[in-house]
Amino acid sequence: MIFKYNESMLNIINKTKYHDLEEYYPFLQEYYEKTLKALELNDDYVLSVILCGPITIRRINRDYRDKDSVTDVISFALLDSDEDMEYDEQIELGDIFINRNRVFSQAEEYEHSVRREFVFLFVHGLLHLLGYDHMNEEDEKVMFALQKKITRDLK
Repeated sequence: MIFKYNESMLNIINKTKYHDLEEYYPFLQEYYEKTLKALELNDDYVLSVILCGPITIRRINRDYRDKDSVTDVISFALLDSDEDMEYDEQIELGDIFINRNRVFSQAEEYEHSVRREFVFLFVHGLLHLLGYDHMNEEDEKVMFALQKKITRDLK
């Protein structure tokens, strides 16, 4: 079953059979806005968050990143391409795939709330869509400092 949620220009598509993260969807919108404010960007973007399971995210990781393993979040930025995708004066950022199972297991592992883990993974993916990365130590410091700043009040 696919469940869709649309708030502003944030589209959430649940491709799992579970609905246990739906109560946290409004927090994604809140932290989307906080991220744009922290980066001093206008709210003129469109993006999708796709909730999936471990099999799907492993396949995506294998097919697009040559890593045959399950991960927690993968982002596909459209701004990486030569041409921005625009819809009625709004820019399509791309897609964030979040592994629903990892949200729960990592929340337990790190001893914090499911809400915090879900929103943290979303912000991490959103920063990737906005051009941030952690492929080297310097970039990692910048991206992780932003994540910390944006999510500092997250419980």
